[in-house]
Amino acid sequence: MSTQSPNPDGTPLGTDPTEQATRDIAEVPAVEVITTAAIHLMSAAAVKCGLAEGPDAAEHLDLDEARRLINALAGLITASAPDLGSQHAAPLRDGLKSLQLAFREASVIPDPPGQGPGEKLTGSVV
Repeated sequence: MSTQSPNPDGTPLGTDPTEQATRDIAEVPAVEVITTAAIHLMSAAAVKCGLAEGPDAAEHLDLDEARRLINALAGLITASAPDLGSQHAAPLRDGLKSLQLAFREASVIPDPPGQGPGEKLTGSVV
């Protein structure tokens, strides 16, 4: 018989889902967490730039949202690149540049060079 008191939800101590999630995330290297976050931002930005597949891709086009996502992605990549190393940072930079160019292509009125999403952090892509 265990002498441990149960968690408030009745589960035995040490089996709280929050504790388990904390242990799980503690085992993940920072590079992997950063890269995963960047990929999520890239995917969302791609959809908002109209790059989704399928006949309804145009319905998801939202350049205002895409701009926000690309700005966040540029900040994440720029800030973390020294810690990621070129092996991980280079593909992320390439993906970011592709999104910045796709944004320009989708824009009816293009931003001036250096003023597109993320370009204050990365420099002009044109």
